[in-house]
Amino acid sequence: MKENKYDDPDFFDRYSQMPRSEGGLDAAGEWPALRAMLPPLAGKRVLDLGCGYGWHARYAREQGAASVLGIDLSEKMLERARELTDDPAIDYRRGAIEDIAFDPGQFDVVLSSLAFHYVDDFSAAAANVHKALADGGSFVFSVEHPIFTALPAQDWQYGRNGEKLHWPVDRYHDQGLRSARFLGSDVIKYHRTVSTYLNALLAAGFAIRQLSELAPTAEMLKRNPAWAEEVRRPMFFLIAADKPELA
Repeated sequence: MKENKYDDPDFFDRYSQMPRSEGGLDAAGEWPALRAMLPPLAGKRVLDLGCGYGWHARYAREQGAASVLGIDLSEKMLERARELTDDPAIDYRRGAIEDIAFDPGQFDVVLSSLAFHYVDDFSAAAANVHKALADGGSFVFSVEHPIFTALPAQDWQYGRNGEKLHWPVDRYHDQGLRSARFLGSDVIKYHRTVSTYLNALLAAGFAIRQLSELAPTAEMLKRNPAWAEEVRRPMFFLIAADKPELA
């Protein structure tokens, strides 16, 4: 099921007011960790899946990428990305991650930020990414952590006085569709376990290079005290995987 909530005018307006929408990569708490997992981008052909406003695409070009292609299902997202981009080496196209079909070895780096939890069949997507990557290429992406997606409510258990007691985890191995509440709307997401993510990558032929569950650093907490919640439970899961060079 391919839901395009971001083209709903009211939903998109609320999304546009989020700190990361207004502040870009500097306002995305997980960005420093994701950036550190990327390979050198100079001269690389980059594919950005679920490109949104194009923040990562423009960063890749700033780092010397030869070209960047951004894919997103939302036309409103792509309109905003084009408004913010003045670079002929960046191309934006509308499409679903599930439908990507590129020539073998067309890209050197595939990246994606917080998009794959909207995709039903991650195994198929991972296989398509592997095919689209050149030998020695890298696949780096972030998703909402499986502890965060297990229950549709995606919220704390509260005490009598509204205090946050703990983060409930249930139905963890019951993988599949979740109707989560996000920005005042019901949004379809897909829950899968940590092992499902990793095994899908391994089955596709990737070598997993690095994982991060993004424990907040002292610097992060100093800049944004609200990140103290992430010490109690992980919200993000970041993975860097490589397509091995042929012997």
